[in-house]
Amino acid sequence: MKILVGLGTCGIAAGSEAIYRSLAAKAGNGGPRFELGKTGCLGMCYIEPLVEVVDDSGAAWQYGGVTEDKLDRILEEHVAGGRPVDEWLVWSDDGRGTEGAYLARQNRIVLRNCGRIDPEVLEEYLAVGGYEALRKVLQDKDPDALINLVVESGLRGRGGAGFLTGMKWRFTRLATGEHKYIICNADEGDPGAFMDRSVLESDPHSVLEGMAVAGYAIGADHGYIYARAEYPKAIERLNIAIAQAEARGFLGDRILGSDFSFHIRLKEGAGAFVCGEETALIGSIEGHRGMPRVRPPFPATKGLWGCPTSINNVETFANVPWIIANGAAAFNCLGTANSKGTKVFAMAGKVRRGGLVEVPMGISIREIVFEICGGIANDRKFKAVQMGGPSGGCIPAELYDTVIDYESINKTGAIMGSGGLVVMDETTCMVDIARFFLDFTQRESCGKCTFCRVGTKRMLEILTRICEGEGRDGDIELLEHLAHLVKNNSLCGLGQTAPNPVLTTLKYFRSEYEAHITNKKCPAHHCQKLLSYTITEACTGCTVCGRVCPTGAITGDKKQVHHLDQSKCIQCDECYKSCKFHAIVRS
Repeated sequence: MKILVGLGTCGIAAGSEAIYRSLAAKAGNGGPRFELGKTGCLGMCYIEPLVEVVDDSGAAWQYGGVTEDKLDRILEEHVAGGRPVDEWLVWSDDGRGTEGAYLARQNRIVLRNCGRIDPEVLEEYLAVGGYEALRKVLQDKDPDALINLVVESGLRGRGGAGFLTGMKWRFTRLATGEHKYIICNADEGDPGAFMDRSVLESDPHSVLEGMAVAGYAIGADHGYIYARAEYPKAIERLNIAIAQAEARGFLGDRILGSDFSFHIRLKEGAGAFVCGEETALIGSIEGHRGMPRVRPPFPATKGLWGCPTSINNVETFANVPWIIANGAAAFNCLGTANSKGTKVFAMAGKVRRGGLVEVPMGISIREIVFEICGGIANDRKFKAVQMGGPSGGCIPAELYDTVIDYESINKTGAIMGSGGLVVMDETTCMVDIARFFLDFTQRESCGKCTFCRVGTKRMLEILTRICEGEGRDGDIELLEHLAHLVKNNSLCGLGQTAPNPVLTTLKYFRSEYEAHITNKKCPAHHCQKLLSYTITEACTGCTVCGRVCPTGAITGDKKQVHHLDQSKCIQCDECYKSCKFHAIVRS
């Protein structure tokens, strides 16, 4: 028997390191014999810690929400007795478990090894076909055929606009330069997005292999991974993987005995969102402040240190070895006419099953939210999804049958982006959501161009004023005017897309803006300064609300209906949250 513990960041945060230590101690205490191992993130972040039991035939059973006090029973009944503990199973190879639907609808290409192998053991990657794609490419000795294969697959960049990966490689290969570079953009600055982090933590060799293949395709001899320093576990495992690959001849000089040499270095970024923009990222690697520059020239002709450079993100590179191993047709049979393959989404917000899902392009938002992720938490009403992070937009519930592909999402006013998908319910204020994301992009603006630096600040001031009940007639029109100015005149993608959350919420939820401005009310009952509270006859006089009120606004005798002095109320919401009898009405 083998027991595997999920030790991705999500698992560690949920307590999996303590589970691992406890199992290590039990393994040497004369109890049931088992081999202890670790994996990365399977994607079921909502039910961590995860512990997998694998028998000698390879059959597997996954337990979720494992605590230390559950281990003895798992060891005694399952490991020693051969009887899985059904009540704690989330999935198994024989179809048992409560969470099978979460994985059943997924097509795992990028996540194929995540949660399955030990990311710190090269031999486990090799055992599932690792580095065979690189070996094949070097044996074929035909970079042009390799690029044609990637073009034929239809793989588009998974980090933003979705430019064809093979075409980007071709442009860089045809460019002239003494040196050429491959860059993996692992900056991943979108709030709520953690796809790249999870892949780097759980399957780093797939990214290294994809980069080496890309390096061979364009004629590069060096590559850089630009990862934010806030990803310590990913950086730790990347460094281990790079050292292992160099020691075994998969990176470095004369790889696998060929004439091809390729070295990879890791560059830790300081967390600036703007460094996700490729020219700002290049500047940061070169040691400059991360600020975008005017394009053209594009990085494919003049990138890192003035040399031709091809930049893709983590998810894009992780697709490459699979495409080479399985062929272009196996990839492009998934998806839609112009959006091939699969897409990884980080599911966050008001959804039952938050975590990572990898689905074929062409699936609908409804299928992801309701059929894979179990619908809205607490049985509330589905309101919208935010796609593409701060650069994306809000798609309302009435468009939940919109399919996931680049063109369909763009038509809604949102963008695919790197793949963050935040689910919102009826308690979400869309005006405040626009304010939240604009606050983020305004703070992350590098300040180089006036429209982004000043325009986003003026927009944020208006949104803040509206959320505080001080909105004025004409604010909506002014917001729209400023949004278009910023969108059309900013230098880089940060400024050009920063107004998207505002424009999409105005498009689909304009009535909420009007309610804030005209009626001084927040329909979602979220914006505190627009709330008022009333104590109804349902009050039992338990006195709890009076005790939690910080200003003494609530008075009354025990077992008598209490009273609220509106002049003293500061809308802190404590009375509403503390009332067990639903006697306090919020409006």
